[in-house]
Amino acid sequence: MQEVKEWGSNPSLIDPDSFREWILLEDQDFLVMNKPGWVVCHPSKRGPWSSLVGAAREVAALDRIHLVSRLDRETSGVVILAKRRVAARACQMAIQNRQVSKRYLAVLEGYLSESSLVDWAIARDRASAVYVKQKVSQSGDAKRGVTRFAPLVSSRGFTLALVTPETGRKHQIRVHAQWINHAVAGDKIYGPDETLYLEFIESGWTDHLARRLPHVRQLLHALDIAFHASPFNRRFTAPPAEDMVKFCKEKMGISRAGLSEILETVLQSDDSC
Repeated sequence: MQEVKEWGSNPSLIDPDSFREWILLEDQDFLVMNKPGWVVCHPSKRGPWSSLVGAAREVAALDRIHLVSRLDRETSGVVILAKRRVAARACQMAIQNRQVSKRYLAVLEGYLSESSLVDWAIARDRASAVYVKQKVSQSGDAKRGVTRFAPLVSSRGFTLALVTPETGRKHQIRVHAQWINHAVAGDKIYGPDETLYLEFIESGWTDHLARRLPHVRQLLHALDIAFHASPFNRRFTAPPAEDMVKFCKEKMGISRAGLSEILETVLQSDDSC
């Protein structure tokens, strides 16, 4: 069986030296991280080195640190932590006033031939055995979700896409990707069978999961986040996680240099964050 020590119900604790390598920017106000795809954001019962927030407190020697943005455990990419209340407040006001934009990279199943705007409400899937699962819904408690998918490269059965969520619903990108029949590669909940998620929670990464899924985690990466609130106008960018880079090279035939060129174009585009 493939050994992936970070994965399962009790993943490896964060190594302090590794944590420092994830830091994209640190100043008096912020600690901006490029989170790997196996790290939870919120503190857990397993101690400070089991979560991004806990490790950040230890490294920054702070009693409290503010989680401005968060990601699901298996989603990699940019996460912003504020060291001071005033900095956290500036971010929160921008978010409240919808003066924030985010973009993600996703490897999708299949060939997405053209850009797609998905405007469908989302609610909890109460019929699912997975408690956290969401679904496209027209129920009374559903909330509007809007996501743009733009293909960058399609190759060998997968599409590397730029994804721009215009709302912030739980699991929004993954739900909408499934809705357009292009699930995020490696997604255990919204991929081929939701019971794969239950198996993973119970047993970690197994041979069965390796046969059913193209990657050990969902290949979704938070590329950048920008605040457009005067005088707080800042953008933070996280280069793709190494496992995504490797997947693009080995499974899609996109070289590291080719991926860099694609991202350079994306980051310089007029609608960039």
